[in-house]
Amino acid sequence: MPRILCYIGIRGILPIYERKERKERKMLQYLIVCPLVFLAGFVDSIAGGGGLISLPAYIIAGVPAHFAIGTNKMSSTLGTSVSTWRYLKNGYLKGKNLIQTAVCACLTALLGSYIGSSLSLLVSDNVIKHMMMVVLPIVAFYVLRNKNMGADDGKTKLSSRAVLFISVLASFVIGMYDGFYGPGTGTFYLLVLTGAAHLNVREASALTKVLNLTSNVMALANFLLNGTVYYGLGLAAAVFCIAGHYIGSGLVVSNGQKIVRPLILVVLVILFVKILMGI
Repeated sequence: MPRILCYIGIRGILPIYERKERKERKMLQYLIVCPLVFLAGFVDSIAGGGGLISLPAYIIAGVPAHFAIGTNKMSSTLGTSVSTWRYLKNGYLKGKNLIQTAVCACLTALLGSYIGSSLSLLVSDNVIKHMMMVVLPIVAFYVLRNKNMGADDGKTKLSSRAVLFISVLASFVIGMYDGFYGPGTGTFYLLVLTGAAHLNVREASALTKVLNLTSNVMALANFLLNGTVYYGLGLAAAVFCIAGHYIGSGLVVSNGQKIVRPLILVVLVILFVKILMGI
């Protein structure tokens, strides 16, 4: 009889320990992800490249790769929507030709993002983690090396047709990358729009925000439909992301990029080592 009671007791106790362990693991994910996503939003609002911090944060918190990308899309989409609204409110996206370009580029960004996110869902978690070891340093290099993107507004203006063609092509390719992986998307848009399309920094930044938000929304919708998003963690991280964007964009710091870029580098090294140790 005592043996039977002991057996029943153990069976009753084990699920309690398992539930407690799951709660602790879940709480640890929040403690790791939320502060880093806040930092990502803060960094992104000043110098760009916030996704280089936010996506690896989900990975090191133990979130499976597909869920990490999907949940990161939820927080980044809500964060980007705030900064996009501020750009549009300030009238940076104006003019018939620029608006027409934005509409056409958004359509190709939607298509590219859908293809990219669909491909991402077909790839195994291990492949995504190993790809991160290659992609993360490359994207970080391009983000950190561009210190004065769009500062030179004296470039020769291109025709409206040329700007449209470059924007549409870029939005499809970069939108596909954003759907598949994501970090550095805003920087790539800005590089192309200022370097190839010869838009000034305000026009390029406004168009970048709109295109980035568009590809984010499509990728998020695809991940939601396929059930690869942690709603609780994503919404909590979104609050921190929005706060980071709000505080960062409100700071008047003359050497903001000089301060933030070393910070990105330090955080990236830490995250890179942590991910490498976990593979």
